[in-house]
Amino acid sequence: MLMSMAQPQKSPGGAATGKLTISPAKAETVKKLRANVGQLSTTTMRELDRSLPWYSRLSADERSALGLVAQNGIAAFVTWYERPTLPTWILSDVFGAAPTELTRSISLQKALQLIRIVVETVEDQVPHLAPEEDQPALREAVLRYSREVAFAAADVYARAAETRGSWDTRLEALIVDAILRAENTDALRSRIAALGWRAQERFMVVVGSSPLEPSPTYVGELRRAAGRYAQDALVGIQGDRLILILGGLHDAQQAVTRLAELFAPGPVVYGPEAATLTDASASAQAAFAGLSAARAWPNAPRPVSADDLLPERVVAGDDAARRALIQKIYRPLAAASNGLVETLSAYIELGHSLEATARELFVHANTVRYRLRRVCDVTGWDPLIPREAFVLQTALVVGRLAAPPKQPPERHPQRP
Repeated sequence: MLMSMAQPQKSPGGAATGKLTISPAKAETVKKLRANVGQLSTTTMRELDRSLPWYSRLSADERSALGLVAQNGIAAFVTWYERPTLPTWILSDVFGAAPTELTRSISLQKALQLIRIVVETVEDQVPHLAPEEDQPALREAVLRYSREVAFAAADVYARAAETRGSWDTRLEALIVDAILRAENTDALRSRIAALGWRAQERFMVVVGSSPLEPSPTYVGELRRAAGRYAQDALVGIQGDRLILILGGLHDAQQAVTRLAELFAPGPVVYGPEAATLTDASASAQAAFAGLSAARAWPNAPRPVSADDLLPERVVAGDDAARRALIQKIYRPLAAASNGLVETLSAYIELGHSLEATARELFVHANTVRYRLRRVCDVTGWDPLIPREAFVLQTALVVGRLAAPPKQPPERHPQRP
């Protein structure tokens, strides 16, 4: 090392006294450095304004925080040059309380540009700050110091990124939990905004099994995959269940089909689309109800819609599924008249036979076909498909149970 530094003096007993002696040339350099700290800081700030276009566009507070970092760096260099020590002090002496402000104001690349300007400014002043014999040592010290500060800056940004990542993960978990509990408050909307959520429509919740031991990158991979089909995505893992909340869907069916491949083995259920994120709790409740009832349909597709599991959900005691069958199937059929309810009921009870149904109702078989097509038009479920006929049959059962019993016609006594 070119910097001249004497070894610690020893007492007569051989113990080191802890005092360091420096050469006269270095002592003169240290004296000039201390006398010119203010001038170096002023020159550095002027050079930052001139050389870095982004610096002048910062707010006054941000420029002040960065200027403080530059000034602390110069002052700390003087102390370090006089008594070189381990570099553990750099974070506290140079950055001080600025790391949070620093990482918010500029990127790591810009922070290194700032350090480069400070180093170049000090290097340019070396001929005026040190005697000729001490100039090589001062230049080397500047380079070594800049290296340590650059490593310290990288450490600051790495720790800030880890902190933000941990905070974002906790915030995401809180949002997912609030949506599942149907919490519609200002706090939820504030958290959603803090997380940077952009989607405003077309929300859906997908639930399934999570891997027993997900890799550290699993959630990131799932979120990146979801980003191909949706504008935003929230991922939550609660025990052995994986929850995926999608917003701004481009193609809902393609999205859930592709993303289901990333879930652990077992059923994957998606709820109906919701208009807003705060309304997505209904989609989540339907999806979880479907997941609990999915084992009753062993041959269910993967993924499967929660609405396709309405019969199983009703048997499992899901009141929302019962209401859905009544409102979306039974009541529209009853309101349509034209004998749709009677025709559907007879068709199901007679083993899905068109001829038997026609004989039972004393109509032509084509009339039965027409009425069954009308059932499909009114409800969206086709009675000619066995699975959908089961959904319609369940709707008839729960609808009749919910309908008020018909009063027998009042009989008037006949006059003699």
